Amino acid sequence: MVSRVRVWLNRTYAENVFFMDQLRRNPSARAVEIHATHGDPDSPVLAAADTADLEPEGLSPAAYVEYALDQCVRRGIDVFVPRLHQEAIVAHRAEFKAAGTALLAPPAEAVAVFRDKATAYQAVQSIGIPVPPWWRVTTGDELLAAVAELEAGGHKACFKPAAGAGGVGFRIITRAPFSMTHLSGFPGPYVPLDLVVRAVREAEEPVDWLVMPRLEQPEVSVDCLTGSDNLVRMAVARTKNGRRRGFSLHERWLEPARRLAEGFGLHYLSNIQFRMYGEEPVLLDVNTRPAGGLHQLSLCGVNAPWAAVQLALGEDPGQVVPPFLGTDYTVVSGPRPVRSASLPQQRMDEAEQPPVLPAVPVGPVEVGRAQALPL
Repeated sequence: MVSRVRVWLNRTYAENVFFMDQLRRNPSARAVEIHATHGDPDSPVLAAADTADLEPEGLSPAAYVEYALDQCVRRGIDVFVPRLHQEAIVAHRAEFKAAGTALLAPPAEAVAVFRDKATAYQAVQSIGIPVPPWWRVTTGDELLAAVAELEAGGHKACFKPAAGAGGVGFRIITRAPFSMTHLSGFPGPYVPLDLVVRAVREAEEPVDWLVMPRLEQPEVSVDCLTGSDNLVRMAVARTKNGRRRGFSLHERWLEPARRLAEGFGLHYLSNIQFRMYGEEPVLLDVNTRPAGGLHQLSLCGVNAPWAAVQLALGEDPGQVVPPFLGTDYTVVSGPRPVRSASLPQQRMDEAEQPPVLPAVPVGPVEVGRAQALPL
């Protein structure tokens, strides 16, 4: 009898309820139990998990590693998918292995390269992957100089934190003065240059931003699955142009993504993003973790989370090739359960768990169709 697999996701994105759904619907029908932890008691991942704990707040990275090791031992975790404090956790891979837990994350060296976007751009240029022009700025004067150079080339300037994820802190520079235009409709990403420079100059600490041209669509995210032998098992591109999304196996996206994943040892699941700089695709970002939209590959008949867990367990799934490419689709939100009450303490014992509510099957919706369920 094949034993069940115990998987832990720590403080992850709400969209990973679909990651969890796919693990349970794995094609081998192997039993999967999921443990989740989060700092927000109303995160839907806690309700979707079989067991859940509230994470203690304010832990240093080193203290969080100790907390994570304790979780793995107490909960009997076979595979840990770390998001929070990923870099600190993977530096202790041997200790997790000794505890019987495989880390579904790249080696520490790869995580360190891509934690900082400037370091990442320099590194990928060394293997011939094109990146957009960029300036690292810390002061108002440096910001003004970078914006002036971009505008002289006919580009619109934007900036984002040198270290960050999920588009947090991304803004587009405008020279239009602040007016009612900025206060009508929904809040947008445009910020007047004079206000940004003033804020930077008045800040108590220097900023750490990348300034670059605003890149054009389509935005293409290549989801890769790579083994510890540095060989890519899966590379599928998800395209986004406005609301419309789709899939591609075109080599203009897959070839540089494979080269990057194999060249830097991005083991297990990674997400490599491109946009257009004129007529040329350039690297936008690299995520050393599963993308929030990874479950959308279910529209191509691919269960990437399960293939990754197999790899982590030493069970090579072989080449994961989509049996078909799904049609264009759009993404809509929908309800997911939360736990029946906020958790009054930092840890919930399994005996105290309320029943897990049935998952509401919402996810990517194909254009012209009602729903598409994750595999």
